[in-house]
Amino acid sequence: MPRDRIDSAILAELQKNARLSNKELAARVGLAPSSCHERVRRLAERDVLRGAHAEVALSALGIGLEAMIGVQLRGHSREVIDRFQATTRALPEVVAIYYLAGGTDFMIHVAVRDSDHLRDFALDAITSRPDVARVETALIFDHVRSPTLPDYALSASESG
Repeated sequence: MPRDRIDSAILAELQKNARLSNKELAARVGLAPSSCHERVRRLAERDVLRGAHAEVALSALGIGLEAMIGVQLRGHSREVIDRFQATTRALPEVVAIYYLAGGTDFMIHVAVRDSDHLRDFALDAITSRPDVARVETALIFDHVRSPTLPDYALSASESG
């Protein structure tokens, strides 16, 4: 079922603040609370809304350093890719994994205590794997996430 401007407005508001009450959300998008609740329910049923997330202060979790680890694999069969992704995703330091095209096969976003922890993680969990050909690590000094994603699904006539 296609989305309309109201669904897109609901998604935009929830991306900015997933803790909005249904009443607040309804007021922001110009709907009755019951209609808003029904639309949110349908968006979740259609797997458009996949959950809500909390932004947590890294220092509160003992995380003092983040990095991106670029990995080039020796082989590129589906089995090698799937195995690497599954075992890497299971590591507690891994925040996100990006499977890429080009010279780097994966970018792994990690959160660690300090530089020693990063070194040990890179050596023990990544570099030591027989399917890994090359590793390059870049420290993350800061990152800012956009509060909303662009919505390309609406046609020009619906968005105007």
